[in-house]
Amino acid sequence: MAIFKGDGFVVDDWRFLTQAEELPPDGKIILTLPQWLAIRAWVLHDRPLGLLLEPGEVLKPGHDLQAIAPDFSRFALIVVAFPKFTDGRGYSLARQLRGAYKYQGELRARGEILFDQLQLLARCGFDSFEIEDAVTIQLLETGRRPRIKTFYQPALGPEIPERTRPWARLAAN
Repeated sequence: MAIFKGDGFVVDDWRFLTQAEELPPDGKIILTLPQWLAIRAWVLHDRPLGLLLEPGEVLKPGHDLQAIAPDFSRFALIVVAFPKFTDGRGYSLARQLRGAYKYQGELRARGEILFDQLQLLARCGFDSFEIEDAVTIQLLETGRRPRIKTFYQPALGPEIPERTRPWARLAAN
């Protein structure tokens, strides 16, 4: 897959652990939430780990963000899946991770991500993107970037000052 980070494509040095595979002694590994819950008690802190969050998975009892929040500092990478480009749950997950849970590591959007969504995903806290859509990849490779300058909703990062844009909603305190 193509990983877009910063202002270009980068080599992905992370890999997903298969269901039947044992945790290898080294390397950057991404675990699913069920895999993490099964091994979290005995995994050492001295290795980079990633966590894959499927939007429907974090709605199950015991799998919600509150239940795994104490573990977030153990992850250098959290990947949020977008099974369909119309699925907006990943935006909410990103806002919760960056806002309520103060997650500081890399936050990656993965899946059916379209060019027009990239800037809005970044405003929610994503800083890398695993892109499958061929048109989006082609646009980014040719140097195109989504550039919206005026937004209705407040977001993470620099903003036009509140009360200077009468059409906009005020940020929550």
